[in-house]
Amino acid sequence: QVQLVESGGGLVQAGGSLRLSCAASGRAFSSYGMGWFRQGPGNERVFVAAINWSGRFAYYEDSVKGRFTISRDNAKSTVYLQMNSLKPEDTAVYLCAAQLYYDGNFHYDDWQEYIYWGQGTQVAVSS
Repeated sequence: QVQLVESGGGLVQAGGSLRLSCAASGRAFSSYGMGWFRQGPGNERVFVAAINWSGRFAYYEDSVKGRFTISRDNAKSTVYLQMNSLKPEDTAVYLCAAQLYYDGNFHYDDWQEYIYWGQGTQVAVSS
């Protein structure tokens, strides 16, 4: 069992930055691939970024490439999402999630493959 708690959301002007954190408690954090998704008014979960268990490989949705950076600190059981050059269309609830995978089969952009989810943190970007 893994519990995930996000923090760092808030209201920021367009062009600003935020750093989201997701703290995990439970066992074997370093065994999980971690992802960030955002949830809009329609409650759909849209992939934003993901990182493999070691932190060696990171993946991004096209619209955030070059603006967002995902990282993790396995010693602190925490994953981060640094968000720069924020745009109004980045406004959403951001959720982190954990996926257990084997043999390199990390389905990083498929929300249905993630088994643990946090409650989310709200990000609002004003124009």
